[in-house]
Amino acid sequence: MKGIILAGGSGTRLYPLTMVTSKQLLPIYDKPMIYYPMSVLMNAGIRDILIISTPQDTPRFQELLGDGHQFGVNLSYAVQPSPDGLAQAFIIGEEFIGDDTVAMVLGDNIFAGHGLNKRLKAAVENAETGKGATVFGYYVDDPERFGIVEFDHEGKAISIEEKPTQPKSNYCVTGLYFYDNNVVKYAKELKPSARGELEITDLNRVYLEKGDLNVELLGQGFTWLDTGTHESLVDATNFVKTVETHQHRKIACLEEIAYLNGWISKDEIMEVYEVLKKNQYGQYLKDVLDGKYKENLY
Repeated sequence: MKGIILAGGSGTRLYPLTMVTSKQLLPIYDKPMIYYPMSVLMNAGIRDILIISTPQDTPRFQELLGDGHQFGVNLSYAVQPSPDGLAQAFIIGEEFIGDDTVAMVLGDNIFAGHGLNKRLKAAVENAETGKGATVFGYYVDDPERFGIVEFDHEGKAISIEEKPTQPKSNYCVTGLYFYDNNVVKYAKELKPSARGELEITDLNRVYLEKGDLNVELLGQGFTWLDTGTHESLVDATNFVKTVETHQHRKIACLEEIAYLNGWISKDEIMEVYEVLKKNQYGQYLKDVLDGKYKENLY
């Protein structure tokens, strides 16, 4: 399976913070925001990743992440000239996807929770064994802001509506999507919405109407954060700091994920440690190498 991180957008809701940089490069506690969605793809076992961003921000991501070898992955880059909708990513990434299945995660989304890796790997398997698409639902208090899923009495998804004025549930679709190879064809067939965008909700509706959409609910024990406002940036930083302080394990430490997956060696982690050893991130990598933690994350 291939992976896409969509890290575009103008970030106007975060002005003046984002007037000279991408919001996905802003810090969430001790890591750039893009580390968090990238960790989700890596935890799903995905190593070929395409980062799609704006013309001005793409070189900044390249400078930060390079070709990804330090994380045991293969990174490539593509430009979305204007924000014409999330579903456009699959058209931009058509050549990258090729004949493969694909997962996409939004660059400003953070996922955490025990058992998440198991859910991710099940979504990969669904796509690769012809069981269609998988999206993840999460309870929200303000469903008018999101794509909302309606369920029947058996808990099966029966409709998806974008920013409904009268929501049929409180469960929104989060910014993480797993698709079979049909996604490119379906994306090309979409018509722009009233706001001129190729909507991911419309794409998911295609799968739903064909009976090929799995909606997995992330319930108690899972956290999903969409860091698009100043308030949510602070919330995300506080959440990550609290979890890392009390659990003594990092969220989205890419070097740790790569090492535990067997994608990079002890020597490669030591190289990173030498650069970062003056701070707690570097010390954490040393603790991982020394076998201080006995269980794998999530």
